[in-house]
This record gives sequence, C-alpha cells and structure tokens, in this order.
Amino acid sequence: MRRITNSEEETLALGREIGMAAKPGEVYALEGDLGVGKTVFAKGFAEGLGIDEAVISPTFTIMQIYEGGRLPLYHFDVYRIEEPEEMDEIGYEEYFFGQGVCLVEWANQLPEIMPKETIRIRVSKEPEKGFSYRSIEIEGLEGQDLET
Repeated sequence: MRRITNSEEETLALGREIGMAAKPGEVYALEGDLGVGKTVFAKGFAEGLGIDEAVISPTFTIMQIYEGGRLPLYHFDVYRIEEPEEMDEIGYEEYFFGQGVCLVEWANQLPEIMPKETIRIRVSKEPEKGFSYRSIEIEGLEGQDLET
C-alpha cells in the first residue's frame, strides 16, 4: 500500500495510526534517505503505542527503549552498524522476538538479520512535488484496516 503525506503532521499521523495497530512481536523496517522523515514517522508510531516520552533517533546509541505505552517500543538505528555481528553484541534477537514492537531505521543496511515477517515502510520524497511531499510505501500490512 502507498500513502502520500504533504506535511510533517500528516507523516506523524500515519505513524500514529500504524502504531495504534501494532502487535507484540512485530518488527518494522523503516527505510529512506537522510532527512525524509523517518524520525517524524517514528514519533507518531510511538504516540500510537501510547508513549508520551520524547522520541529521538538513536543514531549514536543504536537502540532506545520506550516502555511507557501499551507495548514496549525498541527503536533501533543501524546506520552506523557495519557488520551483523555488532547487533549480536547488543542482543537484538531478544528484542526482535520478544513481546514488544521493534522499529528499525536503516534496516535495508542489514537485511540478513531482519525477520522474514518484517513490515517494511519506505519513505521517500520527490522535491519537484513540493518540500513536504512524502511517498510512504508499506509492505506487510495489506490485511490491516488503516484509516489514513
């Protein structure tokens, strides 16, 4: 499925809607170039889980844990990971196959560790369509009823 957003608020709302439908054990791959709105989407996703804590991209910490919502959110940013073995060191499998929800930014850089059932969200922009235009491709939620 594909969604178009034309503002930060719309991208946040789509993230919120998908977060509200998230289930325990799901892993979401969040892909896209720098500056396309992955963190904005992640903030909305966290809101959809009922997390009111400030969400930031964990670029330098690799993973941030948010436990204040209806499900724990394990937010990964694997941009700086060079080898899959580095993920073993932080025990990623405990989170990927646990009872929370995982959101992995830059997941396309480590395809070998991503579960087969990963829900993929690709955010892209097309400057010729406007500064705030975003095309958001979602794979793996085809059976879900999303309102946006």
